[in-house]
Amino acid sequence: MELELRINGVIKSLDVAPNELLLNVLRREGYFSVKHGCDHGHCGACTVLIDGLPRPSCIMLAMQAAGATLTTVEGLGSFRRLHPLQEAFIDAGVVHCGFCAPGMLLSAYALLQRNSNPSEEEIREALAGNLCRCSGYNRIVQAVQRAAALLRGEDIEPLSIPDSGARTRPWDLGRALPEPSEQRQTAEQAGGGVQRIHVMMGRPERQIDAIKLVTGKPAFADDCTLPGLLHARLLTSPHAHAIIREIDTTEARALPGVHAVLTYKDIPRIPYTSAGQSWPEPEPHDQYSLDYIVRYVGDRVAVVAAESAEIAEQALKLIKVDYEPLPAVFDPRQALEPGAPRLHPEPESYRIYDADRNIAARVQYEQGNVERAFASAELIVEGEYIVPQIQHTALENHVAITYWDEDERLVVRTSSEVPYHVRRILASLTGLAPRRIRVIAPRVGGGFGAKHDLIVEDLCALLTLATDRPVRLEYSRADEFRSSRVVPSQIIRLKTGLRQDGTIIANQMLALINTGAYGSHANTLALGTGLNSLALYPCPNVRYSAQAVYTNLPPAGTFRSKGATAGLFALESHMDEIARRLGMDPLVLRRKNWLKEGDANPAFVLTGAGYQSSPGSAPASTAERRLKHCGLPYCLQVVEEQLNWREKRRSGRGSSRQGGRIQRGVGLALAVHLPDPRQPSLSSATLKLNEDGSFNLLLSLPENGTGSHTILAQIAADVLGVRPEDILVHAPDTDCTPFETSSDPSSSLYACVHAVRQAAEQVRHQLLATAARLLKVPAENLTLADYTITAPNGQSLSLSQTALQALYGEQPRQISATTSWNEACTTPTFAAQGVEVEVDTETGGIHVLKVVTAVDGGHIVNPVIAEGQIEGGIAQGLSYSLCEEMVYDQQGNVLTTNLSDYRILSTRDMPETSIVLMEGDGADPLDIRDIGEIAIAAIAPALANAVADATGVRLRQLPLTPERVLRALYLARQQATGRPS
Repeated sequence: MELELRINGVIKSLDVAPNELLLNVLRREGYFSVKHGCDHGHCGACTVLIDGLPRPSCIMLAMQAAGATLTTVEGLGSFRRLHPLQEAFIDAGVVHCGFCAPGMLLSAYALLQRNSNPSEEEIREALAGNLCRCSGYNRIVQAVQRAAALLRGEDIEPLSIPDSGARTRPWDLGRALPEPSEQRQTAEQAGGGVQRIHVMMGRPERQIDAIKLVTGKPAFADDCTLPGLLHARLLTSPHAHAIIREIDTTEARALPGVHAVLTYKDIPRIPYTSAGQSWPEPEPHDQYSLDYIVRYVGDRVAVVAAESAEIAEQALKLIKVDYEPLPAVFDPRQALEPGAPRLHPEPESYRIYDADRNIAARVQYEQGNVERAFASAELIVEGEYIVPQIQHTALENHVAITYWDEDERLVVRTSSEVPYHVRRILASLTGLAPRRIRVIAPRVGGGFGAKHDLIVEDLCALLTLATDRPVRLEYSRADEFRSSRVVPSQIIRLKTGLRQDGTIIANQMLALINTGAYGSHANTLALGTGLNSLALYPCPNVRYSAQAVYTNLPPAGTFRSKGATAGLFALESHMDEIARRLGMDPLVLRRKNWLKEGDANPAFVLTGAGYQSSPGSAPASTAERRLKHCGLPYCLQVVEEQLNWREKRRSGRGSSRQGGRIQRGVGLALAVHLPDPRQPSLSSATLKLNEDGSFNLLLSLPENGTGSHTILAQIAADVLGVRPEDILVHAPDTDCTPFETSSDPSSSLYACVHAVRQAAEQVRHQLLATAARLLKVPAENLTLADYTITAPNGQSLSLSQTALQALYGEQPRQISATTSWNEACTTPTFAAQGVEVEVDTETGGIHVLKVVTAVDGGHIVNPVIAEGQIEGGIAQGLSYSLCEEMVYDQQGNVLTTNLSDYRILSTRDMPETSIVLMEGDGADPLDIRDIGEIAIAAIAPALANAVADATGVRLRQLPLTPERVLRALYLARQQATGRPS
């Protein structure tokens, strides 16, 4: 049918099917700013303006828009002329991964069209239908307020970014620092001293790729069209555990428009792990691209490629499968019992710790004599804590597009964060040599650990091999909940032995991790839970044991902070319980037992690593394995002061005694994020000079919203005397960008920073050598700054002049460098997080009033990006603590398959936040540590501790829903009156 639409002021006549969604039509026409996010109109990624009103295009037929005026973000502003809203989003540093930005901008634009001076509440309400998983919303609201003021013609104040030493100073993000002498401060210098570090480091530079994201340029894996593209759909198991006795695809293959149907009968049965990790992969090889055994509802059964998604869906219904159901198990405690169903009896799978007992992986560590210490303890406190299974909920779903290039090489465009691992695993599954596979990983629309696995790429590649056609396979939101990766549930038991003065003499943590049907990250999860929690309170007697156990639920993946959210919820809740038993202030207890400078570095102690700084070097000495710096005292002091801890904690208890309906309380928790020195990341960088004096920086570190590419551009620009926008950063491409082992843009930044710095220094050396030859001045006498190489006598060459001479002069050469770095950061990141809450004792509702976060994260290259990462982690931590939980029925069917049933925080829910960034001693300007991981880690225990302070009841299971709060209050009342519960 012919449909006439006015899109961004241009009348278009389109041929559409009667049942075609507006979202699909717009993307087919090249309006890639309109994103596929949830299929139900819940997330806002597909927002367009219909006659000026924001509407979800994923649930609207194209024919319903007939005669309407449509606006997408492509029509809001352009690269040369941004709309004030786009400018404000960039200046406020709220673009992050950028996947939600177009929809957010359109909703804000519609608001400002009808209300030029909206209140904060009106802005939050207008944006409530646009979800963002990366940010914490507050700065988005500030950006809209800033744009509204600009549109009203008002002068606006520069944005305020917290500086180290709990100082605040104004930053105008669009301009350079006015004077080189104006410097940032380290925490130790907060009393008035200042220190010069670097020109481009420590500055709130704009995100280098923000403009393309706010203008809707095709930046993501799915933002492309290919002629002859086939659409793939996946048939999944309706049973939690079953054998496929027979599968008949005859009718499906005969359906016109179907080009391939694959089942386990059509491909080799090769065991593998989907986890993108080091080689040889440490995790269990217990997966098969398609198998005759299905192990959870949502497991793969068959895949179809057809001319359209509708034909593919129809073909799935024609596949006849005869299942033999097997007993299933969903609780890891039951899975360990004798006689429990075995999930992996097959002999082909390997690297499983104990298949007979359903144990995918086990990590054990013991120091001292734990039993003797418990026997001598004057107080023993025990507790069991439970964290739920949750979904990563990145707004960009998993997607891959595969095709043959002109050299008969398989090209894979993917949303994965591990392109080199994808290539290696695909080579083993397809039989193609790695040289015949090219993996391109454009910008990632949020990951949080879910995109560290091979999820859709293998099936997509196998379909291209079967059809010789380009194929696209994208998960729906329901697929993400059923068939992707989840964050595992954990049951953690703690036992602590103490003296009466509060000194911890023994700690025991036992963790039971539900790894689901496959052990993709079983070892990583088992290590991370204890590594990033027990490290906080070193004591001579420690026992840690973690088991990752198979069940018939979706497989577990890694998650932001690598298990710390679970381990810290247990440990930091437990510390408050200990303090209550001792009658001691929880802060005093923590200060008495926490990690201190000069202690053994827990990164070595808890991993048993004989750390080597680089291949072939000697193991770290005793001195090197001591903790040189610990920011916990500073972080805790900041949170204590900003929460007004002593006064509010007393008033909270007093309020409880008065018995009012609304109870107020405060709570806090500490966090540490440790690198694992056993597995240092290999990061590489290639830097080359262009003839205009700009540079190409080639990296295989993905950009998923952490700002890593901007930070690395700042590092290179600092060495080369240019602006970050003159460093053109290229997305991962296994044909062009150098090797990278890491799967995590946040925690691997340390290694990549050093690789980029080394490459930039080598290029700088080559530039000065070229200029020295031209100016006839020794290279050591030249300076490079502000795009100019200058000699002592005043002679100078611009970078572009030097580049032209280098490339076209008498002795032409390409100025470039490729470097690698293979050393782990051994300095932990520290944080303290505090929460103030109100609890409604009649409804069980928790209202978070304020969150304070202080982070000691080493040298802060870009404070805007750093604060954005922390605010996003706070939001995710609150969401995880208050409302997120995967729910299943008794047959293993997931009941939370959309973003209405599975709720995450929106603009309505975000409380006031206070963020303080602390810098170290400044001795190493490249002491750039992970802060994106730690920002989520201590929110849950701080919140639970605040609820306990407000109400007097302790909740040991997440999420802290109203129902659980009311149940705890009811049980407390029953116990107080002596009645049975």
